[in-house]
Amino acid sequence: MDHPDRRSAGDYAIAARCLDATQAHVLRGCLAAAGIAAVVTDDQHLQANSLLAPALGGARVLVPERDLAAARDVLAAYERGDFALRDGELPPE
Repeated sequence: MDHPDRRSAGDYAIAARCLDATQAHVLRGCLAAAGIAAVVTDDQHLQANSLLAPALGGARVLVPERDLAAARDVLAAYERGDFALRDGELPPE
């Protein structure tokens, strides 16, 4: 059964590329927390043969085209460190 967020998502666009599959999934999690349906592709290739990662272009984080601008904003906030916890700080419950 299709995920409800993906049924009518239309075309997907690349929001990010990562040479580390784990990093791609972290970014997907940030996007999901912001309410943006995102998927990671090509991560299995990186897991199987990391030497090919640069040639393959890394793992891709895809979002619906209509959400691409919002996804870029979320990823920019992540890169700035807006989501980082300070030493000794606990995440909100």
